[in-house]
Amino acid sequence: MKKVLVANRGEIALRIMRTLKRMNIQSVAIYSDVDEGNPFMKFADESYCIGEATPSESYLNMDKILQVAQQTGCDGIHPAYGFLSENAVFAEKVSKAGIKFIGPSVHAIKIMGDKLDAKQAVKAFDVPMVPGTDEAIIDIKEGKKIAAGIGYPILIKASAGGGGKGMRVVEKEAEFEEQFNRAVSEAMSSFGNGAVFIEKFVQQPKHIEIQILADAHGNVIHLNERECSIQRRHQKVIEEAPSPVVDEKLRKKMGAAAVNVAKSCDYEGVGTVEFLLDKDKNFYFLEMNTRLQVEHPVTEQITGLDLVEEQIKVARGEKLTLKQEDIGINGHSIEIRVYAEDPENDFLPDLGKIIKYKRPNGLGVRLDDGYEEGMTIPLSYDPMIAKLVVHGKDRDDAIEKTLKAIDDYQILGFSTTLGFCRFAINHKEFRNGKFTINFVGDHYEPDMLRQEATPELAELAYGLFKKLKNDAEPVYEDQNFSAWLKRK
Repeated sequence: MKKVLVANRGEIALRIMRTLKRMNIQSVAIYSDVDEGNPFMKFADESYCIGEATPSESYLNMDKILQVAQQTGCDGIHPAYGFLSENAVFAEKVSKAGIKFIGPSVHAIKIMGDKLDAKQAVKAFDVPMVPGTDEAIIDIKEGKKIAAGIGYPILIKASAGGGGKGMRVVEKEAEFEEQFNRAVSEAMSSFGNGAVFIEKFVQQPKHIEIQILADAHGNVIHLNERECSIQRRHQKVIEEAPSPVVDEKLRKKMGAAAVNVAKSCDYEGVGTVEFLLDKDKNFYFLEMNTRLQVEHPVTEQITGLDLVEEQIKVARGEKLTLKQEDIGINGHSIEIRVYAEDPENDFLPDLGKIIKYKRPNGLGVRLDDGYEEGMTIPLSYDPMIAKLVVHGKDRDDAIEKTLKAIDDYQILGFSTTLGFCRFAINHKEFRNGKFTINFVGDHYEPDMLRQEATPELAELAYGLFKKLKNDAEPVYEDQNFSAWLKRK
């Protein structure tokens, strides 16, 4: 493999290209008009604009992407995550064009891309599953009968897709019909597939996932677990590895189950098997993500592996050089997702121009980002700015390093999730490891982030204010401006 097109943008495109460069593989970037001049396109060996900002005109335009790949002589396409990464049609088109799709087979993507098909596939492999239906529910009366048999509360879930869309919790029978119709409608509008099924709602669970690695020769291993329970809108904000509640016995059980899930669909490459873990440490298969995960760096930090490099080796047809006994756990790693969102306003996007950008650094600090000072966060894409990843000798060390890195990370121009992440990591439920996926609902209120500005922040804001008023240089006077600047 000599040249790879990265069918993505931002921090993940840049992160993949760095590994390609280290492996002496040329990289080709594609970009939309609003991404012109971004670090990832400047880092690539070749860059090509393929359309307007609208994803359907650029990063989701299969034909344009393939055209660039063929014209530049690429022998591989890496989809990263999001966009076309779990699109079986795209993977098939890439293969038919004689280019290697750096990811699993079309067969695996199709099976694990539909939750009902995935449940059917893993059933024969003794993988624990949440009690529920194995087929789509069409009739509301039938659904009510099944829900009564399972016992409320239940969860109505879209068969296709993810990210919390087409998902409704039903506490009692009187709510069933309304929530059922909403789930079907949302599933249809989001995924073009209105099929839904019913599961028992596991209350106060943890979200634990297992990273797997498989080659085309039947070898499958797991790379330990990640803790992903700090979420908003069913999407992760803070991840860590290993989980503070998973011991070696449970790790082996969950790891074996994840390996079996991979075997059930003849998986190749890196993938992630997600589980729910209840308060009694019973775990249940949730889904499999057939791609690189946003949170893959924490696994890299504790294993010493480069997962993108492993993907490429598998795509080249190489056998795994690692055995399960070779995989250890070195220290502890935490990742926070830095979004251009306002935690004081229901985590809604708060986009704008980056007026000041100062990266954190220090021993054990890794920053995967894709923006620079002066750039604007575009409206058309996910508002994630960066992944701040920290590695420590143990969990306490990783926590302290993360808090220090958050304080050192300066992004001015709009709201970000940095303040929320500091709050969450400082919370006693995070410190003791007992937090669940309901952390935000149970422990967070926007008022908790609203406080009088420190003198340091006030001074910085005052200087910024003067700079924006076109002063030549901000002047910092020797006085306390906290009375001048108060946060709402």
